Amino acid sequence: MIQIDQLSKKYRRGSWALQDVNLTLNEGMIGLLGPNGAGKSSLMRILATLVTPTIGEAYIHGIPLSKAEEIRQLLGYLPQQFQVYPQLTGREYLDYVATMKGIKDSKMRKTEVERLLEEVNLTDKADKKVRTYSGGMKRRLGIAQALTGSPSVLIVDEPTAGLDPEERVRFRNSLTRFSLGRIVLLSTHIVADIESNCRQIAVLDKGRVKLSGQLPDLQKRGEGQVWEGIVTDQEYAGLDPMSIVSTRRTDDGLLCRIIGEEPPHGIDAISVSPTLEDGYMVLLRSSLEEDCWT
Repeated sequence: MIQIDQLSKKYRRGSWALQDVNLTLNEGMIGLLGPNGAGKSSLMRILATLVTPTIGEAYIHGIPLSKAEEIRQLLGYLPQQFQVYPQLTGREYLDYVATMKGIKDSKMRKTEVERLLEEVNLTDKADKKVRTYSGGMKRRLGIAQALTGSPSVLIVDEPTAGLDPEERVRFRNSLTRFSLGRIVLLSTHIVADIESNCRQIAVLDKGRVKLSGQLPDLQKRGEGQVWEGIVTDQEYAGLDPMSIVSTRRTDDGLLCRIIGEEPPHGIDAISVSPTLEDGYMVLLRSSLEEDCWT
């Protein structure tokens, strides 16, 4: 379990990146969802013991953040900006990481490295220098290093950035398998990354927790506030851009999916059941409206 109590972070000369974050994260795959700048990376870095909170505390398997060395023995971590030694090959780099994580036996280390290369689909590129890797390949290597040693807690920050659709699906499936009996905390701003794999979800916006619970809890936020209708190009231009979830051109015009407490004025729209993304958009819109009133 990860227990987060009244956690806040303020950077020097800056505003609060996190404010009064309270979360209980249990075994399985957990999605931390929020727009860019919501505070997700700050929370990830605090849990990885790379940044000290200004206020509050967190416990990983009952161990406080102040015992950083103990916590790091439990963790695998993939930061949003992953750096790697360009002069090493992929295999050499993972061998180095395995050594640093305490796998001293050479045969065990070799087995672990080969398993990881296969897991992230890099076996055929394992003996190439990392400097020759594409952005997506470097990202996959970062995923492999985070999985090294089978940590009991895995923290991954925007892990699918730079991956093509096939790689993204492969990675999400890998995380799902790895989360059995472990905690996997996945930070993302992409709803699809958490839609089919996460047991638990937390939504951050402007440093505050806006929702914590199960996926249906987020989907329900959109009930009665999602509308669909076909509009002309001229009518589309008059719609509030912040209310439009999706648009698809048809033979009759633009089929728009729109959020709002009432159907859009002057548009023949019908109420439809919300998706997870609809609920997320409604939640963020309500957060924006709250800020306008404060």
